[in-house]
Amino acid sequence: MTIGFENRTVRVVIGFLTAAALVVVYLPPLYLVGVSFNPALQPALPSLGDLSVKWYVELANERGLLAALRESLLIATATTVISVSVALAAALAYLELGKLRNAWFLLVLMPMFVPGLIQGLALSVILNRWQVVPFWGTVAMGHLLWALPFAFTVILTSMVSVRRSYLLAAADLGASWWQRVTQIILPLIIPGIVGGVIFSFLLSLNEFARSSYLVGRQNTLPLVLFGKMNSGASPTIYALSGLILMASVLAVALFMYLSARRKRA
Repeated sequence: MTIGFENRTVRVVIGFLTAAALVVVYLPPLYLVGVSFNPALQPALPSLGDLSVKWYVELANERGLLAALRESLLIATATTVISVSVALAAALAYLELGKLRNAWFLLVLMPMFVPGLIQGLALSVILNRWQVVPFWGTVAMGHLLWALPFAFTVILTSMVSVRRSYLLAAADLGASWWQRVTQIILPLIIPGIVGGVIFSFLLSLNEFARSSYLVGRQNTLPLVLFGKMNSGASPTIYALSGLILMASVLAVALFMYLSARRKRA
């Protein structure tokens, strides 16, 4: 008798569903990259003979898009630095906690389950109450609520490689808490920290809901792209989207390479 995954029909169905899901996930962004190399104004896939980087060159003249990109990169960088630093501290605190670990874990992850519109609105009301003029820093505050739980989860997952016996042995040899952190824990969780950096940066770069409530005079890139789509899309936004997508793929590939290299070491 065959059961479960040993059944050929079940394997075929699961394989088909998985392939269909992958097509749904990857086809739209890949189509967008293809469209970005079409020299025509209409968003369609070009033939191999018509491939062109025309709209990538035109990006240099899109001052509004580039200003929004700079704003988003600034916000994403600030969000990444703060969220990864706080997430690392929270993960180290998790190691030191005993019975309170579960409560601490849920406390740090709680912002993940609050809708972005609610977070953005609540933060906007508070900042307005305090008479804080919206600027890139207020947007970064909103993004921090979104990125921190993900960075904490990724870093905490990498903590699996930190065995308690390592820390106890180091403590027996006279190593201080700081020495155990810098010479044992941090080297072991570098892939997790890199993953937290990538997740935080990309989450902030893509964030729309919280930004719409907290943005200052300069819109972020997602807000500008949304506005341009509603007012008649320019092919340059496909080129910019293609660049961001390719950079994201390279960042994830780097993370996977570091993880694989770490496992082989």
